Amino acid sequence: MSKITIEQTINANIDKVWDCWTNPKHITGWNFASADWHCPTAENNLTEGGSFSARMEAKDGSFGFDFGGTYTKVVPNELIEYSLGDERQVSVEFKIEGNSTKIIETFDAEEINSLELQRTGWMCILDNFKKYVEQLKE
Repeated sequence: MSKITIEQTINANIDKVWDCWTNPKHITGWNFASADWHCPTAENNLTEGGSFSARMEAKDGSFGFDFGGTYTKVVPNELIEYSLGDERQVSVEFKIEGNSTKIIETFDAEEINSLELQRTGWMCILDNFKKYVEQLKE
């Protein structure tokens, strides 16, 4: 199985980045790839063995899906690892770089869509996260 890695540097400290990544009130503000989509609901039990779920759907109601999984490792402000429903593995590293935080996300590719399409889709969500966090007032 192929692995895909994407990364982005967020101009915010680790505490803000971690809170925005893990708090459902923030997840609904960024967890979608384009402006014509949204994330109306999110739930998160951020503990090893805990689960998460986020609803992603087109704003016009034409399509939607639930994205979720189970946490396998959680190191606050450093690392989140989880297993998706189809057993694919995802790792999200958080690295402090001065006043910024670098996120490195590595995931097992699925076999339906091309690697480039998957990379682009996940990167659009990560870019949306960056925009959301950097526009958020302290």
